[in-house]
Amino acid sequence: MPSQLSLVPPTAARRPVPPALVLVAHGSRDPRALSTVRALLDRVRALRPGLPVHLGHIELNAPLLPDTLAALGDSEAVLVPLLLSRGYHVKRDIPEMAAAARARTRVAAPLGPHPLLVDALQSRLTEAGWGRTPRSSSAVVLAAAGSRDPDAKRDTARTAHLLAARLGVPVLPAYASAATPTVPSAVRTLAARGRPHIALASYFTAPGRFATETTRSAPWIAAAPLGTHPAMAQLLLHRYDEALATAPAVPELASA
Repeated sequence: MPSQLSLVPPTAARRPVPPALVLVAHGSRDPRALSTVRALLDRVRALRPGLPVHLGHIELNAPLLPDTLAALGDSEAVLVPLLLSRGYHVKRDIPEMAAAARARTRVAAPLGPHPLLVDALQSRLTEAGWGRTPRSSSAVVLAAAGSRDPDAKRDTARTAHLLAARLGVPVLPAYASAATPTVPSAVRTLAARGRPHIALASYFTAPGRFATETTRSAPWIAAAPLGTHPAMAQLLLHRYDEALATAPAVPELASA
């Protein structure tokens, strides 16, 4: 009679564990942000069972990214920024934290711009009531956090262009800080162009101070942040796969 162990497929015990996906969130004092990020991680795990998924923050919330990487030891990981454009955190903070860790890491591109973000933005606008007015009188302000990095502004402008093409109306990017135009200024510009129905698309990954402040300037409807929209989980996995296919591992700081 064959032993019980022989019933286990010989390859099952030798199946390699894929590199971990480490979601890198900014961090926020708003407790809704952390609960949203954790729910988004659950969506990622549901889409790809067996993939180790972890969370690390740049600041303000635990676990901080260096602590998450320290817990991984010298294993492999792909750091996927939960950030919508290039900027200081993507170009400096995350790579430096990765290089200082023992873990063998790759850093993925930020989430935007990408058509999946446009899917999520359109869906959030529809939930808020978009589509009830003629396109000839409608427009959108794409409200983002803002950055002094010109690449960040270019990335946001590209998303605005993609959203405008999708909706068939003007879409102006605007910023909560560090860049112009502000949301009120963008609203005034669109109103002067004869667009009385101006919706606000919330280009934020989770609820927080900037998302709340920009919503107050919405003259008509205001969409919710991107949050746990299914397209967000799909995009996180896309960036993970993309990094594995293209990016070399970040060397340890001591050997760099």
